[in-house]
Amino acid sequence: MNADIKVVILCGGVGTRLREETEFRPKPMVNIGARPILWHIMKYYSCFGFNDFVLALGYKGEMIKNYFCHYELMNNDVTIVLGQPENIHIHHSHEEAGWKITLVDTGEKALKGARLKKVERYIPDDTFMMTYGDGIATVNLNALLEFHWSHGKMATVTGINPASRFGELKIEGNRVMSFSEKPRGGEGLVNGGFFVFNRKIFDRLTAEDSCDLEVGPLEQIAREGQLMVYRHRGFWACMDTLRDMEYLNRIWDSGQIPWKNWK
Repeated sequence: MNADIKVVILCGGVGTRLREETEFRPKPMVNIGARPILWHIMKYYSCFGFNDFVLALGYKGEMIKNYFCHYELMNNDVTIVLGQPENIHIHHSHEEAGWKITLVDTGEKALKGARLKKVERYIPDDTFMMTYGDGIATVNLNALLEFHWSHGKMATVTGINPASRFGELKIEGNRVMSFSEKPRGGEGLVNGGFFVFNRKIFDRLTAEDSCDLEVGPLEQIAREGQLMVYRHRGFWACMDTLRDMEYLNRIWDSGQIPWKNWK
């Protein structure tokens, strides 16, 4: 069943707080270990059976296209006969076979709502998942999807704790009463990404670059009672600053990697 669910990953931001790295590459391509954080996110989804990805590209999106267009060549053993450029044999040895990746140029300056709207034509089914290209966690994705189906509302957001730089959620039960992007302070749950949406969300978005997702659409559907929260109390981290990058790489180097649910 999960194989039919599309996973949209927003990969377009400039990443100004990580300028040391993002001056040369898009933030989703900043490495944890030897692989981009984007790969880690996709690998995590894949371990739950979600293998159909739609990547909304923006800033330096050509680097993400190049990474996946050359993925087979760069991640397998290769036999080449010199003088016969057509005679290249790829010895398949990686474990990402079956990933379907749609790479969509959504514009360098588009905000998140516009990026999501611009991939609408690649989302044929009523339910799809969405996350950001710079956050990794140990969210139980099967339970998240089941929770979304159980309440029948338009959207589900994964709530994490503690509140800090991210959109704060005011909650009654499992219903989000208000969604406040970038609050000044607070101690409640915050937006951790890892969304599930129904297609009705597209009716709240436009393809204008100025269309945001958190500011406006999510605030409105929360007021309408159409946004529910899935509580996640496990590991969560993002690649937002140089300090975040160093933290995630220390975890990777330690070998005790919470999100590594593959061998």
